[in-house]
Amino acid sequence: MPSSSPSTTAATTPAGPARTRNGSGPATTSPHAYDAGLLLLRLVLGLTMAAHGSQKLFGWFGGGGIDGTGQFFTMSGYPAGNTMAVVAGLTEILGGLGLAVGLLTPLAGAAVVGTMVNAIAVTWGGGFFAPKGNEYELLLTAGATALALTGPGRYAVDRFLPVLKAHRLAYGVAAVLVGLATAGVILLLRK
Repeated sequence: MPSSSPSTTAATTPAGPARTRNGSGPATTSPHAYDAGLLLLRLVLGLTMAAHGSQKLFGWFGGGGIDGTGQFFTMSGYPAGNTMAVVAGLTEILGGLGLAVGLLTPLAGAAVVGTMVNAIAVTWGGGFFAPKGNEYELLLTAGATALALTGPGRYAVDRFLPVLKAHRLAYGVAAVLVGLATAGVILLLRK
């Protein structure tokens, strides 16, 4: 018989309550398990992106800084390489930190999606696997998209913002579309 305590109440999914293995009744999964999983994903993905941005802006973690990254952007066909380095670095830092703390999660996810779409465009044609492929960029893009669509979970700053307290799929979809459109505009500038 399932416990009625808050830590073991039936977890709900979009399809309805979760079921036990034999399908006979509600599962006793903690509702906090999903939120803990989202928190872990947000922290790892967000801090990874923030670290990448700090490589571009500050040269930390073996990065090229603005000048080195700017040269890379110029060689990759982007105009105003140093400006693009600053834009990419800021987008990765702010989007990454936003994901990590769960602040404006749909927009933070969209920022990461937009930068990663450009990264995929640069690595396209090198195959799927590293070191020349785009598996890493694709994984980051999918994770950011998933977080934008699902929301941050309950362990997030967004829970204290009136508009985003109750995450809606429409917010995530709209944000991802904005990220993709912005990425498309930047790609149109590329030679």
